[in-house]
Amino acid sequence: MAAHEGTTTQHPIKIYLWIWLLLFVFSAFSYLVDYLHLQGMLRWSLILLFMFLKAGFIIAIFMHMKWERLALKLVILVPPLCLLVLIALMAIEGDYTFLTRGTSFTQEQVTGEHH
Repeated sequence: MAAHEGTTTQHPIKIYLWIWLLLFVFSAFSYLVDYLHLQGMLRWSLILLFMFLKAGFIIAIFMHMKWERLALKLVILVPPLCLLVLIALMAIEGDYTFLTRGTSFTQEQVTGEHH
């Protein structure tokens, strides 16, 4: 048992080179979206897709998350996901408030009512 203490696992350099190549390809596709002048939802969907793919590969391979225990993965990944859910809820509530105010103010201007 003492012979195994202090040893670290070496991952083959080939994995890192493949991921680096994939990151380069995804970056090229991101630039291609702008070069082709894609607009609207397609543009933003593709940009976000490539961004999340790149971030996922960086986290999994270069930050060695792929080789960690499930408990550590959950401790690191769950809090940001919870924050994203809360941000989405705030955005939905903000849109509702904005639309409600717009409807309320528009009705007051049309009818001439003041409270």
